[in-house]
Amino acid sequence: MNPETYQRALHKITRRHFFQKCGVGLGSIALGEMLGGRTQQAFAGTDFINPIAPKAGHFPAKAKNVIYLFMAGGPSQLELFDYKPKLQELNDQVIPDSYMEGKRFAFMGSSFKAKPKLLGTRREFKQYGESGAWVSECFPHMSTIVDDISFIKTVQSAQPNHAPAKIYMNTGSFRFGRPSMGSWVTYGIGSENENLPGFVVMLSGPRGPRGGTLLWGNGFLPSAHQGVSFRSGGDPILNLSNPQGVDSTEQRDVIDTINTLNRQHLNVTGDDEISARISSYEMAYRMQTSAPELMDFSGESPETMKLYGIDDAGAPSFAKNCLLARRLVERGVRFVQLYHTSWDHHGGSSENLDGSLDEVTHDVDQACAALVKDLKGRGMLEDTLVIWGGEFGRTPMGEVRDTIGRNHHIDSATVWMAGGGVKAGYTLGETDELGFNPISDPVPVHDLHATILHLLGLDHERLTYRFKGRDFRLTDVSGEVLEKLLV
Repeated sequence: MNPETYQRALHKITRRHFFQKCGVGLGSIALGEMLGGRTQQAFAGTDFINPIAPKAGHFPAKAKNVIYLFMAGGPSQLELFDYKPKLQELNDQVIPDSYMEGKRFAFMGSSFKAKPKLLGTRREFKQYGESGAWVSECFPHMSTIVDDISFIKTVQSAQPNHAPAKIYMNTGSFRFGRPSMGSWVTYGIGSENENLPGFVVMLSGPRGPRGGTLLWGNGFLPSAHQGVSFRSGGDPILNLSNPQGVDSTEQRDVIDTINTLNRQHLNVTGDDEISARISSYEMAYRMQTSAPELMDFSGESPETMKLYGIDDAGAPSFAKNCLLARRLVERGVRFVQLYHTSWDHHGGSSENLDGSLDEVTHDVDQACAALVKDLKGRGMLEDTLVIWGGEFGRTPMGEVRDTIGRNHHIDSATVWMAGGGVKAGYTLGETDELGFNPISDPVPVHDLHATILHLLGLDHERLTYRFKGRDFRLTDVSGEVLEKLLV
């Protein structure tokens, strides 16, 4: 290279490029010391590894996939599953002070201006199945699957307000920026489909859940593990299809060029985020073929469509999301989460225990029951874990607003689980005669998380990620597996 050509080449090198490639800068010296004398050359030849490739857990798993049906807003267990005759008997009486001492409630001032009174449910309950589980008239379809599910009636949160409680239920922490459960799962065992994301999220209802994308974020885990939000109509992800005039060959050439540059940078830095970027480009390209097939319900039988209550395959709905969830796990997607809003029945004009509750229960009842029946009929329930619940329960005391409702309650909520190594027709935990406190088997959120990970073959104490000098985990510094719940 002659001097003039060399000088022109130097002028094209930016300061960023210089500091990145310079092997004698302070950063490189420090890095070399941390690597025991090695420099950036230690990363040379780094191979790209798919960050969500399937991998073995800590021990044999009972469940391969998870479908989490999240009822955002706090379903009232006292109107749905936790039948309390004594509460009916004491309706409209002031709750004893002993119950209220040291307790926290949302909207304490506006909800409880006078001493709060007990509220007996207006819903009729009956026992169903060989297990004799109590289910209210709100769930005529779910009452038919009680012998296939396990109820946990004593789930306890630590946050009395929606967004922090949702974040806590999904990430094990009420602090923003922690990885969600689905992210931890794909970090631990990857996914079995390289053409679709390992963690998929779908939304239904009048609005998104409070907390938003934090509920399915990857936090400090590599971004390949974040939940990917799918739409239930058209392209599942916006801008997935090629622009007009761009064919698949041109698209492939663009992605190959981009990933060649990314691999070069990966060889220099060894940065996990570059692997995630390469993986996302490749998956987006493959999804242009796999996504239309996923969204095409033409191969589903009329009986299946009727089972879920889907009249129009093109109309977005919770029922359609449930069928898509089955199709996703059928294709090896590891973690599918469906959010449905709004279950926040304080007693307003549009959030009450009368018509509003009827609307949301009608939206989900048939499809939830259909999902369990469909999975069971296809032999998939055995290794698919289905979870149903919200972020907390509701109080035995009523709220007086425009109409009758209940306040948030962190001391007892009902969650049910099915398949994936969980006992069928079983109930864990019992609340007192008013439905206020657990009297047996209280289940903190971290115990629930530890159990879910255990069913997937993961030891919650060993599934850790080093961040800012500390080993973090989904269950923080607590959590016990619910052995009574397991087959």
